[in-house]
Amino acid sequence: MKNWNVGLIFVLSLLVLSACGVKKYKPLAINEAVDICVICNMQVKDDAYATQLTTKDGKNYKFDDIGCMNEWKEKNGTKDIGMDYVRDYNDKEWIEFSKASYVYDESLRTPMAYGVISFKDSTAAEDFVKEQGVGTVLTAGDLASHEWKQNTDNMNMDMHGEEGHMDDHMSEDQDGMHNDQETGM
Repeated sequence: MKNWNVGLIFVLSLLVLSACGVKKYKPLAINEAVDICVICNMQVKDDAYATQLTTKDGKNYKFDDIGCMNEWKEKNGTKDIGMDYVRDYNDKEWIEFSKASYVYDESLRTPMAYGVISFKDSTAAEDFVKEQGVGTVLTAGDLASHEWKQNTDNMNMDMHGEEGHMDDHMSEDQDGMHNDQETGM
């Protein structure tokens, strides 16, 4: 009888210890009315470009562009990050940063003009490159050595067409300045 009690206590102890060991970090919903990118102070839209990370102490930070999230990581380091997420360009599902595939091209229009778009897998990223005729497929590891620079020529352009893909809805005012037709930027 004593062996049975010792065995039960051992099994219960293992269950308690295993439950305490791994903390789960889940992505939070984007609230366009209040969510502001912590780097550039722009509105975070509930779209394919939104990214976020949660620190191990539970603080959540949202970004309007993956380049802004990268800038936060450069300033604050990565050792205290519990989990970081990006969105799939096609269906806007949250994906763990390390598991996503990426496409970069300086001509790709993203909110802060870093030109990096995320996909849930390499097949979707490769299909995007074939369809658009531009871009290089990258992994999360590749982004660690990526040269993060903004293409300022793309910063004031409309990014979304009718189906959520990029197009060139631009107008020029009388001074030749480019303006976004939807937001008046």
